[in-house]
Order: sequence, then structure tokens, then C-alpha cells
Amino acid sequence: MLPVNDLRKGDAIVLDGETYLVLDAHFHRAQQRKANVKTKLKNMLKGNTIEKTFSSTDSVEEADISYKRAQYSYEDGNNYIFMILDNYEQVEVKADILGDGKYYLLDSSEVDLQYINDEVTAVRFPIHVTLEVTYTEPGFKGDTTGSTLKPATVETGLEVQVPLFINIGDKIKVDTREDTYVERVTTK
Repeated sequence: MLPVNDLRKGDAIVLDGETYLVLDAHFHRAQQRKANVKTKLKNMLKGNTIEKTFSSTDSVEEADISYKRAQYSYEDGNNYIFMILDNYEQVEVKADILGDGKYYLLDSSEVDLQYINDEVTAVRFPIHVTLEVTYTEPGFKGDTTGSTLKPATVETGLEVQVPLFINIGDKIKVDTREDTYVERVTTK
């Protein structure tokens, strides 16, 4: 059992027989009242989000979560096929579990598959991924401030706002958590 005071973003807990990911947890003490912990939780199988307040003396059950390093192989209809790097086992991940993460998949991309009770529930990508720009309006010489942005489409179909100096064929680093441009990648 885990005391609710120790809950942190990213922890996984079991409530009413279902597994939840902690999106946010804040210790709160009101005057003349018992302290409590306000949480925002995402159901790992259904995908819905709830808010729950616990007494600071409560405890919750930790979920059994594990991760396996895998390499993206190919898309098969509504499934994405990954190969576990430890044992070369093929694993199917449904498109709804992958969600918009599909825009970060290139041939042989390495990811972490999240398992809860031996079932894949999420795919964790590296924080930054390098992708090539396949379409954007022409850039302007001399504009290197990066304060004005324009849309650019990368090789996987994701659209990202980029500075005006980015051109077709440039490789850019994208933050997978926010779907945002980080920097232009120069190749030597």
C-alpha cells in the first residue's frame, strides 16, 4: 500500500479494481480542517479522466506496471507491430492505444511499451524525436529570431509550428509530449 501523501505524477494505482495513472496530485490543507490530497487520475483501460480527493491518512494500492523496450516494425491494418528487443517477440498494439503517437513512428523507432497486468496499455516515446520537414512555405533569409511561426508537415504527417527559417528537407527536433518544435538539427 502507498500512502496518498507519496503520490506523484506518473504513478499508477488501483481504485475499485481499475488501474489509474496519476496525472496530478496536490497536498492541500485548509484551516481548521483535515489535510487532503487532490488528484487527477486517468483510467488506463477506458481512457476517461476523474478527479478524486483523498484524506491525507488514506493509502492506495500500487498497480503492477512494467516496461519493455521495443522496436517498431510495421503497421497491419488497425494494429502496429513492435518487436520486443529482449526476446524478439512480436507484439500487436491497437491504434487507439497508440493514438497520436503514430506520428512519431519511423522504421526501427525504439519505444517503451507499458504493461499493466501483462497487457500493453501505453507506448512511451523518447522526449525528443528528429523528423524531416516534407512541406512548409518557403523560408525567409535573415529571419533567425524564431519568434514568428508557420505550419510545417513532417515525414510522418504531423503538423508542427516552426520558425520562418525552416525549409523543406530540414530535419527538426520535436517534443513528443507537447507536439512542438524544439530546434533545427544540423547534419555533419
